[in-house]
Amino acid sequence: MPVTDEAIEKIKAMIVSGELGPGARLPREADLAERLGLSRNSLREAVKALSLIRVLDVRQGDGTYVTSLDPDLLLDAMTFVVDFHRDDTVLEFFEVRRILEPAATAMAALTMPAEDVAGLREVLAELDPDPDVEALVANDLEFHRRVAAGSGNAVLCSLIEGLSGPTTRARIWRGLTQEGAVARTIEQHTAICDAIEARQPDVARSWATVHIADVEKWLRSALVEQ
Repeated sequence: MPVTDEAIEKIKAMIVSGELGPGARLPREADLAERLGLSRNSLREAVKALSLIRVLDVRQGDGTYVTSLDPDLLLDAMTFVVDFHRDDTVLEFFEVRRILEPAATAMAALTMPAEDVAGLREVLAELDPDPDVEALVANDLEFHRRVAAGSGNAVLCSLIEGLSGPTTRARIWRGLTQEGAVARTIEQHTAICDAIEARQPDVARSWATVHIADVEKWLRSALVEQ
């Protein structure tokens, strides 16, 4: 194992064991290097790597701290990687969304607070009956963000938000080219919201699956025709 990787594993073990919890300050560099049996250079490289993925926070003149370790913070690294996707992989992002979002929607039907359900209904009401594509996609992104948050699972919510970006262009493309896409999106969003409000997780899951699969099916056909 490369020395830097070994250093990363040793620091990670301290965090996983609870010896260093969220917000904890790491010991002085010289003390920590000696304790872990590492060179100070290897320790510095490990700290730099862990700070890039938001596990550690290096504060100039103050010290190095463990971050809050919140899922949305740690999953920022995944979002960075996702941003480098190629257009020919967008279907794979839809496939993953089709697995995750119906589960999140079913969970939202069980756990989403009534005031948040009302907020979801307000998002639907904000959309004009005949919106332009930009307004539709913005509304769509906000709707899905709120449903994911309504699942009550911060990790699941962060994963879904991270996967949302690469599919935005396909949503715009569909809105511009597919007849009836706007009406279908509004109809399906309304059905999802109705199922969440009625506390029907199976119905909510089914509508979420239909909604995402509908866009995925259109995209598959559109890519074949290109």
